Amino acid sequence: MTSPHRCRSCGGTCTETFVDLGVMPSANAYVPVERADVPDRAFPLRTVVCDVCRLVQVDYDMPPADLFSDYAYFSSYSTSWVEHARRYVEAVIPRLGLSSSSLVVEIASNDGYLLQHFLPHGIPVLGIEPAANVAAVAEQKGVPTDVAFFGRDTARRLVAEGRAADLLLGNNVLAHVPDLNDFLGGVAIALKDASSVFTFEFPHLLRLIEDVQFDTIYHEHFSYLSLAALEPALARHGLGLFDVERLPTHGGSLRVWGRKGGAGTSPGLVAVRGDEAAAGLHHSEVYHSFGHRVAHCRHALMEFLADARRAGKSVVGYGAAAKGNTLLNFCGVTADDVAYVVDRNPVKQNTLLPGSRIPVFAPERVMETRPDYLLILPWNLKAEIMDQMSGIRAWGGQFVTPVPTVAVHP
Repeated sequence: MTSPHRCRSCGGTCTETFVDLGVMPSANAYVPVERADVPDRAFPLRTVVCDVCRLVQVDYDMPPADLFSDYAYFSSYSTSWVEHARRYVEAVIPRLGLSSSSLVVEIASNDGYLLQHFLPHGIPVLGIEPAANVAAVAEQKGVPTDVAFFGRDTARRLVAEGRAADLLLGNNVLAHVPDLNDFLGGVAIALKDASSVFTFEFPHLLRLIEDVQFDTIYHEHFSYLSLAALEPALARHGLGLFDVERLPTHGGSLRVWGRKGGAGTSPGLVAVRGDEAAAGLHHSEVYHSFGHRVAHCRHALMEFLADARRAGKSVVGYGAAAKGNTLLNFCGVTADDVAYVVDRNPVKQNTLLPGSRIPVFAPERVMETRPDYLLILPWNLKAEIMDQMSGIRAWGGQFVTPVPTVAVHP
């Protein structure tokens, strides 16, 4: 009998299963067409809950270098996400009084989608990005980028080089960290002084549970965060929060604001802490019931696809997103159900999705084949995608979202 998984945050045992999605390939391991006959490498994808701090986490860790060193995700292909980043920059500069003497450091800075917005204000920036192919795009935008994984060693090097941060930020990076304590220890080191601030955005576990967002579970996401699990992890490294914002991004996220020192009691923090307690995130019952709700979601999607096939209706997908690959592979969807998927990212075009082996094309393919249904796999970008692809309505095409259950949108 194997011993229980040890929590990546507090070291406690994890004896409760949150949801077991079976065995599947890495969600961003897109398959070149010439390798179509080569089987996917598949790995367990099971999430568990820490008995002590209630952190939800995968219990099988793929090496980060296998996941992130050559990356297929480029943030700038989502115009709404770039706009979200711009609004953050315009708000944070006056809030923190940032100036030409400040240094803003972003962890997992991707293709410069956010830091580029500081440049017109004359505020120095530095990106930390492990994927060299993505970092090169940021450099072309004028965003200095250090190709590295972030942790204590990287933080010590930055400080020794005189590059400690006045503002240290990371959007959707906390979930991608296998060694949470090394990462948070690095945050404490990289902040310039007691007045320096960090902000992190991450999908909120409460929203994942309430809206059955099981497709956001994949190997790159090592942890699924609540405020209740994050605050004690921060405290172990001398870090505390002084505010939190609720955001609509990624199906419902939190943006936390913190610094070295004790936790705060802002109205936002009080409200989110209360919501999590009321939802039962401190207890077992809410975690135990999640798997049954996921099974219902799978059944609903497969029924929709079967009905469409019986009616002679064609279904294609939009967005070769990681969450889409979790959904398709868990549900057992193949090209017999969804003929192809389109994506704006040229890196993903003319490949096959991992697992399902559904082909990926440019969006123009939809206008050529005129499908009856366009299944939006990155459902968090529904409004943006429905606007981009509004032309399908000319032939009576309809949009479909799969989470929390199947919904058809005219």
